[in-house]
Amino acid sequence: MTDEELLVEFTLARLDHPELDLDEVAALVVRRAGPDRMVEFAAENLSTRDELRGAVFPAAVEHVLRVVLTLRGPAD
Repeated sequence: MTDEELLVEFTLARLDHPELDLDEVAALVVRRAGPDRMVEFAAENLSTRDELRGAVFPAAVEHVLRVVLTLRGPAD
């Protein structure tokens, strides 16, 4: 999944659940993506952080948030 596709998934989930915080929306995206994507997201995040081990779900959520916040750009 490309970063742009991930951003679209996040945006759609945010539109469906505007009452959730960003990290809760990211967790929802990870759950919807399924176990294979969760592992992919976690591996990407751990690679970015130069870590060899970590809990899969929190690392996957952190990856989604990292991508979303990076693509959003600086706050005005």
